[in-house]
Amino acid sequence: RANISALKELGCTHIIATTAVGSLRAEIKPGDLVILDQFIDFTRHRHTTFHQAFLPHKPLHAAMAEPFSGHLRQELIAASLDFDFTTHQRGTVITIEGPRFSTRAESRLFRLWGADVINMSIATEAALANEAGIPYAAVAMSTDYDSWEENTEAVTWQAVLEVFRKNTERVMALIERTISRLAARQSLRDKIRTVPNWPKPGIMFRDITTLLNNAAAFGQAIELLSENYHNTQIDLVAGIEARGFIIGGALAKLLGSGFVPIRKQGKLPAATIQENYQLEYGAGRVEIHADAFPAGSRVLVADDLIATGGTALAACNLIKQIHGEVVGCAFIISLPDLGGIQKLERAGYETFSLIEFAGE
Repeated sequence: RANISALKELGCTHIIATTAVGSLRAEIKPGDLVILDQFIDFTRHRHTTFHQAFLPHKPLHAAMAEPFSGHLRQELIAASLDFDFTTHQRGTVITIEGPRFSTRAESRLFRLWGADVINMSIATEAALANEAGIPYAAVAMSTDYDSWEENTEAVTWQAVLEVFRKNTERVMALIERTISRLAARQSLRDKIRTVPNWPKPGIMFRDITTLLNNAAAFGQAIELLSENYHNTQIDLVAGIEARGFIIGGALAKLLGSGFVPIRKQGKLPAATIQENYQLEYGAGRVEIHADAFPAGSRVLVADDLIATGGTALAACNLIKQIHGEVVGCAFIISLPDLGGIQKLERAGYETFSLIEFAGE
């Protein structure tokens, strides 16, 4: 608690943690890295909250459905593509009390619970960082197979240290690359203007026109988006009216793909299909030409911003209706507090954004 509190007081904006973990899955081999996305807290004797008592009429319950920052995880995953070592893009860690290692019975139980790796620190750190409002992500390095597998030697501290020493350079290279990417994102973020109370009172509108009119920043934003898909087959980019045309068109050019417009009702001249959607401040309908692309085409959806996710989900549904495959959804800005990213991911669509405005 003291560490997280000190980081908060010092103005820390992000936390990237490292941890040595035991693997509970055969496919996560010693030396592999895991970008954690969930935890199970099996500790019993730690203070895991800053709120030891409730204040009158002020219940304090930190949301923990997604305990690791989606934005930081995206950056770590994107940075990992620059290296040839094995990185698993998801994983559930179970945090135990320690300092002892697990019995075989415990290790097998944790596997049944759905845990992929095991350690002694991350759940506590992640929970406290969430309460403090600091985006938190963790890179786990697999050092052993814990004790669930009888055909391998039970974990020892000496074995953990040996694997960790051999692979420390990998972890540091990944973190350094991620920090470089974060710095570039911050530079872009600084060029986005916030307009309060537009188009309705209470809405903080993120205006990208101040980024678009800067040639270097605009070019860098499109390049950073394209980097995330350089190993992905993309036949077409579908841009959502209106700013999605700008982002999607430039992205399609860089990816060597065709471009498809998804427009508001009544704007396309040939036969169309339509889909209704909800926004945080209204409702509407989008449509696409019924012959926009051949069946089986791999399509990337692009827009400037994702808020509640209604428009983006409608766009994905349109693509599916004409038998296209949505390979992902790319955005300049995400507003995680409004749930759009989660909505798309629950529907099975992978998302990527450059800049996050959380808690503002």
